[in-house]
Amino acid sequence: MADWNPGAYLQYTDERSRPFTELVARVPGSPTTIVDLGCGPGHLTPVLRARWPEAHVTGVDASPAMIERAREADPGTEYVLADLSTDEHRADLVISNAALQWVPGHRDLLTTLADRAAQTFAFQVPGNHDAPSHRLLREVAARAPYADVVGPVERRATADPGEYLEILARPGWSVDAWETTYTHVLHGPDPVLRWISATGAQPTLQALEAKDPALRARFEEEFGAALRAAYPEHAHGTPLAFRRVFVVATRV
Repeated sequence: MADWNPGAYLQYTDERSRPFTELVARVPGSPTTIVDLGCGPGHLTPVLRARWPEAHVTGVDASPAMIERAREADPGTEYVLADLSTDEHRADLVISNAALQWVPGHRDLLTTLADRAAQTFAFQVPGNHDAPSHRLLREVAARAPYADVVGPVERRATADPGEYLEILARPGWSVDAWETTYTHVLHGPDPVLRWISATGAQPTLQALEAKDPALRARFEEEFGAALRAAYPEHAHGTPLAFRRVFVVATRV
């Protein structure tokens, strides 16, 4: 797919940052080196610095636009452009927030990533692949004329906490796995469309844009109408339920 859009991604910074803050709070010990896999535009590095101000942080991301934005916003941190599936950085803490679901076969990669952590391997991934937002994305994209352009939209299914526990619970490791469903209250016109357009729907939208900008606009209108029906606006805003899965694996 084409590159990410840091500006669009940062529209809901508070909502997207909260799971990472809660993940970090469950990481034990005092790592002196940290690798953040899928660091995005670097907006979460301050969370790591607040918890471990003396640690050396390295951010890794496969998106040139995200790495460029991170380096501009935070020139004092090392940010590296690399594929998460092949990156070989080692650190006391290897951590990842809402990124591993984009790596094909990420379950098979988990023990390798954990082995690169001297103390702790921690990650969070979305668990909302069957939420209305994602079901509707697949349904609308499967209709003509979009299907001929984008093909079947992949169901990027992540595992349940128990499955991640089974993968990572090996001799010498203690694993804490859990899930949380957040109910974000979004505001403004078509907030769920804006949310998913910056993340899960981005490959679909980019493919349509490359074919014909008018086709993308038509898709957004159709998809947006379906999302408005699934996520009606209330006086207090538009509630968006978002399930996330967390894992903290620590050497013992």
